[in-house]
Amino acid sequence: MPETERTYRNDTFSNDTVSKGTCGKDTCRNAVAIITARGGSKRIPHKNIRDFCGRPILSYSIRAALESGAFDEVMVSTDDAEIARIAEEWGAAVPFLRSGDTAGDYASTDDVILEVLREYEKRGVRFRRFCCIYPTAPFLTAARLKEAMELLDTAESVMPVVAFSYPPQRGLVVENGRVRRRFPQYQNTRSQDLEKMYHDCGQFYACRTDAFLRNSTTDVEDLIPVYLSDLEVQDIDTEQDWELAELKYRRLNERKG
Repeated sequence: MPETERTYRNDTFSNDTVSKGTCGKDTCRNAVAIITARGGSKRIPHKNIRDFCGRPILSYSIRAALESGAFDEVMVSTDDAEIARIAEEWGAAVPFLRSGDTAGDYASTDDVILEVLREYEKRGVRFRRFCCIYPTAPFLTAARLKEAMELLDTAESVMPVVAFSYPPQRGLVVENGRVRRRFPQYQNTRSQDLEKMYHDCGQFYACRTDAFLRNSTTDVEDLIPVYLSDLEVQDIDTEQDWELAELKYRRLNERKG
């Protein structure tokens, strides 16, 4: 059957929990990369497969995961046959499509991860570790993924973080058309005396499967950081973000060349 005519089977989503014990008769594998790429992006249409500097943006996450050598399987979780086709063209597996429960606007990343683990268990496969990777992460590298997965030897979960470029303690809000300091107690504090704060890079979350199943989230207590620089991070939520990301990516590659 031609690639464009392929259909993808989506088994009925079960409410049963994933087994938390030993693998038993199931096949135990070390790690899976779960790239989340639903079809219903709103602010940037077809965002997850849009061309980014000559390639579908999804391909950057797939290639980084494959080249890291850290995963037994690199899979894409999607509800969209076109995304599934492109994912497979770039080397990822798409063993099943998402259910309607996890394809909507209100499904969380944790919901998607749990569904993927359940679907693999139905097929007799369990993974000791996983890394959930976002599809719009063109600055993600194989080296960073390998580093994160190795850190799971010493912690239950790993998250990439980057320092705020401006102290959030100096943040402003607008109330009734007037500017107000959100934290007035820090107005006269020197920047070097403020506590250094970080934010989630929005690229990936690595976690031990048993810890995720106990907590129903990757945001567990035993969570350690991978520190990234501003050059490795770019939010892509708007058209302006997209333009900035492409300019940044091209400039970084010019410097490497």
